[in-house]
Amino acid sequence: MRTPAGFECQYFYGNYYRGRHEEECRLIGEVPAPHNWTPDLCKTCPVPAINRANACQHMVLHVEVSNLFLGLRKRVKISAYCVKSERNVAEPEIGCGLCHPDINQYLEDDK
Repeated sequence: MRTPAGFECQYFYGNYYRGRHEEECRLIGEVPAPHNWTPDLCKTCPVPAINRANACQHMVLHVEVSNLFLGLRKRVKISAYCVKSERNVAEPEIGCGLCHPDINQYLEDDK
């Protein structure tokens, strides 16, 4: 579904049926007030870009909302874990390296 920032995100849910205006991020979920989801977080959230770059079904995203600049701004921090390789993923956009080998390997094998 399209977020308030205009990106497609599988974790965003909006219910606008018959005048309703219910929006939520299902990745963040129901978190107490200082670290809860607000629609303005979608503007800087890295999750849609990660999903566009890497759609690995073995990667699990963990999210944390942190306060910046004396609590006036909130930012989404992402950490990723690969279930197949059983290790943390340093760059979620690229992946762990085990699930999807480098494309250059396939190009060299074809020669």
